[in-house]
Amino acid sequence: MAEIIGVIERLWRYPVKSTGGERLESVEVDARGLAGDRLYAVRDSAGRFGSGKNTRRFRRMDGLLQLGSRLGGRLDRPELLDPLGRPVADPDAYLRAHLRREDVELAREGSVSHFDQLPVSLLTTATLDWVRRSAPTAVVDERRFRPNILLRTPPGTPPFVEDDWFGREARASNDAGARLVFVRSSERCVMTGAPQTGLPHSPEIHRAIAQAHANRLDVLAEVGAPGLLSVGDTLALH
Repeated sequence: MAEIIGVIERLWRYPVKSTGGERLESVEVDARGLAGDRLYAVRDSAGRFGSGKNTRRFRRMDGLLQLGSRLGGRLDRPELLDPLGRPVADPDAYLRAHLRREDVELAREGSVSHFDQLPVSLLTTATLDWVRRSAPTAVVDERRFRPNILLRTPPGTPPFVEDDWFGREARASNDAGARLVFVRSSERCVMTGAPQTGLPHSPEIHRAIAQAHANRLDVLAEVGAPGLLSVGDTLALH
């Protein structure tokens, strides 16, 4: 028997990795994830992608979180938005000036994935409310955690309920509902408290997560079957 775990309250995609995202009412999902999510990234001359951290694939580029991006109905080229939310005419030139780097450009994903880990992330309101209680002096918003899905859970749902879903599959309630296979949670870093548009520097957020839940928060998923996700859909475990 299916177990309803919540209702999709908000959907987010991030057309340019590490920039602010766009809210959607509905989105197609395929094996790669939400259509257009992290499809583009800021790439440097060494082939590394702009991020909040340094790894073999990623290069820390402070300032990206102050920018936004959107696709609308197009996947061929995103709009890059300045800190006031205005589209910029020449994304590459703007990025070089904004980041103070001459070797960067906007690039579409090729053979190397732009995802840090798995393609879909989900955060519950139960866990987000726990963060608010645990860091009462911080401005807490789901944008700090960059989920694709914010799931409204029933009253009384405990925080970190996402952990209970590892290894299970959920389906959206619409007729063409996508299926998601929950795998594990994300390991968080200081970027959860990094300043971005409308959100000041709040390091206490990361400290709370580190102390209470070993730096982990949300649930990451693979796509079990392509389909549609829409605001207002219920998600049910099968």
